[in-house]
Amino acid sequence: MGRKITVAVSTLNQWALDFEGNLARILQSIMEAKDMGASYRTGPELEVSGYSCEDHFREPDTYLHSWEVLLEIMMSPICEHMLIDVGMPVMHRNVAYNCRVAFFNRKILLIRPKMSNCDDGNYRETRWFTPWTKALQTEDFYLPRMISQHTGQDTVPFGDAVIATRDTCIGYEICEELWNVKSKHIDMSLSGVEIIVNSSGSYMELRKAHITTDLIRNASFKAGGAYLFSNLRGCDGQRVFFNGCSAIALNGEIIGRGKQFSLQDVEVTLATIDLEEIRAYRVAQRSRCSMAASAPTYPRINCDFEMSTHCDIFKTASTPMQWIYHTPEEEIAMGPACWLWDYLRRSGQGGFFLPLSGGVDSSSSATIVHSMCRMIVSAVQSGDPQVLHDIRKILADHEYTPDNPAALCNRLLVTCFMGSVNSSKETRRRASQLASQLGSYHIEISIDTAVNALLGIFNAVTGLTPRFRTQGGCARQNLALQNIQSRIRMVLAYIFAQLMLWVRNRPGGLLVLGSANVDESLRGYLTKYDCSSADVNPIGGISKTDLRRFLCYAKDKYNLPILESIIEAPPTAELEPLQDGQLMQTDEQDMGMTYAELSEYGRLRKQSCCGPYSMFCRLVATWKGDLSPKEVADKVKHFFRCYAINRHKMTVLTPSVHAESYSPDDNRFDHRPFLYRANWSWQFKAIDDEVDKLQPIYTPSTSAHARPSTDDLLSSQESTHRSSSHHHHHHHHHQHQQSDSKHSSPLSTSSVDVAAASTATPLGTAPSGSLGALGKKSSGYAKVHVNVLGKIKDRTGIPV
Repeated sequence: MGRKITVAVSTLNQWALDFEGNLARILQSIMEAKDMGASYRTGPELEVSGYSCEDHFREPDTYLHSWEVLLEIMMSPICEHMLIDVGMPVMHRNVAYNCRVAFFNRKILLIRPKMSNCDDGNYRETRWFTPWTKALQTEDFYLPRMISQHTGQDTVPFGDAVIATRDTCIGYEICEELWNVKSKHIDMSLSGVEIIVNSSGSYMELRKAHITTDLIRNASFKAGGAYLFSNLRGCDGQRVFFNGCSAIALNGEIIGRGKQFSLQDVEVTLATIDLEEIRAYRVAQRSRCSMAASAPTYPRINCDFEMSTHCDIFKTASTPMQWIYHTPEEEIAMGPACWLWDYLRRSGQGGFFLPLSGGVDSSSSATIVHSMCRMIVSAVQSGDPQVLHDIRKILADHEYTPDNPAALCNRLLVTCFMGSVNSSKETRRRASQLASQLGSYHIEISIDTAVNALLGIFNAVTGLTPRFRTQGGCARQNLALQNIQSRIRMVLAYIFAQLMLWVRNRPGGLLVLGSANVDESLRGYLTKYDCSSADVNPIGGISKTDLRRFLCYAKDKYNLPILESIIEAPPTAELEPLQDGQLMQTDEQDMGMTYAELSEYGRLRKQSCCGPYSMFCRLVATWKGDLSPKEVADKVKHFFRCYAINRHKMTVLTPSVHAESYSPDDNRFDHRPFLYRANWSWQFKAIDDEVDKLQPIYTPSTSAHARPSTDDLLSSQESTHRSSSHHHHHHHHHQHQQSDSKHSSPLSTSSVDVAAASTATPLGTAPSGSLGALGKKSSGYAKVHVNVLGKIKDRTGIPV
């Protein structure tokens, strides 16, 4: 018959500049595709060099080594009688392009450069590559001599062309070209291209997997024909995790797909396509046919090869399949776990060290390591030789075969509860129970002697000893005493990480894991260089809300009952003294905002590109049932002040796997300054003017009490204590404990200024006039400028 063809897409876990490893994985994918009967193989974007080479793409060496690897692949007997293309950087006339190189039987057919580069999110492709702009044109590319002497070719076509075999036609669309508003697959299909091939480097973000799949399906639905999508997988040297999901679509249906998360370095996905199905589908669309009849012609490079065979009548074509997506909880369980696995095996370290506080964040980091252990055991049991080789190398035990996740976790993860006089018994108990349920090697230490030693040094120099707020100290003393505890934990984490394997008679050291979530980074609610400073952070791109959901999922999925009480406990830093053994400090109270609000601010600031004024306008509408315009204004101002004052912390953020589209990571994803004028005088004046206009027409909703939580009210009072004069501190704090947060009397005190009132938001119970005096005048300056820096309630290194 000669109408059915078998094609293969590859998912590869490549590593930037690992030419040897990348070559081996490419050859393995070609061999597997051939063994399974494919006559065509494609692979991910820049698979030869690795995607994240970044400024190495400016080095001639990167191009030289890529050509050397290509030569090895082309000359390999594995590649005979198969049409293949690979991804690599190519320099043409002193301009660098991101290319596909297609070859058949030791001859290069075409070099196809990328025509739309990606510069958003974590991508910065035009820093290294130039898009090819000459549509439907090719030029002669002069091959390096080392290639010419083996292929006998001096020049090959370079540019926007397609490949015609004896039985069909193949065209290329590289990564961003599929996302682009004017995708190439439409023009190619109208020109008679039946198989469109896309090589990608698409990374994971929570809840994003369906987008790529929909684009692939829709491309083949609209244009007709087959769409082949190959994607990278894994951490190739950056903060992103490429998320696999390679797929093959035909006429609007997915007929082949690879996994999203897996420890497998090479995964080949096949499909058998009946070419006549493409032709029947297309010829039936009459409007398409009239477009195609007048469409411009692509240059075609002829390849004397039949991809089908004449005896394929008994071959069955692939049938449509349902794509089941992972839930966000599963994505958190597997994505960061795979990223940690890549980081661990490529860093040469022997495992992880995690300060485990018994709260949601550090418990999530620990649970993700446990999830990684489960994936390792599962991969070994399914016969993956690479995973077995890697885990034996990491543990320096060449006889070991993991068969139990908890036992493996005991070898790979050391958890440490770093207690102080301010730690409650509950958190200590939760940390130790979680460690025993996960299987980690758990230790408990006290940091008090180290803290006292540092305070002794300070006292020796100054003759003064700082006191907590509850002991009569001022805000600065209180903050410094909290930060010293946080920072000493970081120093202890590193000494234990370097020496715990020595203690356990094993070579090597441990990677220190951090556990600050994306919301805390956004708000700056972390001490610079405290135990959030680490080697890598599995949860730094994930919101508190999603982490709670993940722990609910892990509790049942991994049988970790202790997670229930961890989820229910109020998040706390435990850096201030306990009162009668009871906790008096919570994170939401400290931050002056809830985690739910923080996520909302994050999405508006990053995804919706809102400055203070736009954010206020959006939230006035969203929150109109619960808050007056004045209250919304105060919340927005408070967020932006905190963001501005703490933005500098993003410059030292522990590298974490990118997972959230409002991440504040300043390394690549979020390019904004780290030195701001924190009073936002012009912007806040715009908000004040708007509030003045809205105040007369705002009518409070009957559900005014619905939205604000007790924690909100606590935070509003808390900020007021902080701003009132020092000798009132103890008295106000005491009153706050007794008042059960029902009364807002401190807000009417004359010492309140805007900086303090900025947290005083959801006063459903407050007399309507109690906020009237604050910031009523629309001249933003006088009100906002008052000592902003000293007033923010925060446990971080604020300039005071």
